[in-house]
Amino acid sequence: MTLGLDWQQLRHCLGRFATGVTVVTCWLQGRPHGLTVNSFTSVSRQPPLVLVCIARSAKACDAMAGSPFVVNVLRASQRELALHFAGRPQPGLEIAWEPGKVAPRLAGCLAYIECLPWQSYDGGDHVLYLGEVIDFQCQGGDPLLFYGGYFLSLPAEETQLGGGLTQWLW
Repeated sequence: MTLGLDWQQLRHCLGRFATGVTVVTCWLQGRPHGLTVNSFTSVSRQPPLVLVCIARSAKACDAMAGSPFVVNVLRASQRELALHFAGRPQPGLEIAWEPGKVAPRLAGCLAYIECLPWQSYDGGDHVLYLGEVIDFQCQGGDPLLFYGGYFLSLPAEETQLGGGLTQWLW
């Protein structure tokens, strides 16, 4: 039941929430495959779980069922990768893959989180995949963000509160 909601207005409203940009990678028919995802969040510390939300229409949606995957957090300089894996091929783009413990990874990302499948849930026109984190690595750098339908970057610096205190979000 949609309660008469205007999807375009709702999408505009939801776009007011800035997100990071990731490419989720897995094996698809024996080859590395990825898709751009901004619906990603941490879920649990014990066990360490993360969640990605994948459109049912995506080729990788079925491939991820019961399969290991990697969440690759993109740098501000990796906008072309985000577009490529969002279905907009970028002429001349060379994709550098790295072997992961359980699935292929993208080279040069701000962070990667390797996951074993934990559980999946119906999410309407999406599937919510929970993964148990088995390996991860992160580096310094500027993140690629998505806000209001546009890619943005934000210098990676700590948020300063009055009096020189630093606020850590978690």
